Amino acid sequence: MIDVDRYLAVLGMERPAAPSAEALWALHRAQVERIPYETLDNQLGRPSGIGADESVARILRGRGGYCFHLNGAFSALLTALGYDVSLHVAGVQDEVEDPAGPGGDHLALTVLLDGERWLVDTGLAGGMYEPLPLREGTYTQGPFTYGMTPSTVVPGGWRFLHDPHGAFVSMAFAPEPVDLSAFEAKHAFLSTSPESGFVRVCQAQLRDAKGVDMLRGCVLRRIDAEGTDERIVDSADDWYDVLADVFHLDLGDVAADARAELWRGVRATHLEWEAAQQ
Repeated sequence: MIDVDRYLAVLGMERPAAPSAEALWALHRAQVERIPYETLDNQLGRPSGIGADESVARILRGRGGYCFHLNGAFSALLTALGYDVSLHVAGVQDEVEDPAGPGGDHLALTVLLDGERWLVDTGLAGGMYEPLPLREGTYTQGPFTYGMTPSTVVPGGWRFLHDPHGAFVSMAFAPEPVDLSAFEAKHAFLSTSPESGFVRVCQAQLRDAKGVDMLRGCVLRRIDAEGTDERIVDSADDWYDVLADVFHLDLGDVAADARAELWRGVRATHLEWEAAQQ
């Protein structure tokens, strides 16, 4: 069993009296505002598992994770609070048209509430701020406009279409409910393979009502209604300050030598990327 009250304390919330729509929206907003999407443990060479208890423990000690951790933990919290939650095999896509079925590199959640099913996704980097109905249409949240459309290649599946200014184009998910174990093989690849973008590039992202903050390597971006503001973080002290101040990640559990090695790797990858742009 997860520690619901400690989890809610991290989110700055009290236990809801009942599994209502109002509480679900508040929980979703709190999670994406306070719990960062991040891949730091992969770069540190110490990836964690994706079991719900382990993912909740990450959050309770001040860390985030990516979709398998974030949505895995959030689904456990919602279930403990009485919500009807389903996990779905999903995949992030870079094409506007529906290219194929979900590739399994993303875990999506749906919640059945008052007779309607909603997409609930706190692990979609730079994505949704609040739940979206599984109804075809366009939806505006802050500076971003999203689309929801039935899949043309997976019967009963759906596609979330990101804003053109987002970090990806779309996300597709299958209709069948699955268990967390369905994602273990993909997680092993994403968290350990030298070919994985989650290993090659250090990332942190955090959503709020007005926009999103994104750190990829040494490039810090803020995307909101004013546009995109970008700067290069070019020193270790500044980089760790950004992690702490912007993304709530102080890495106090990481030894000084490991912090130095992490920065060297991030900086080296950034310099390689800069050279490739020439």
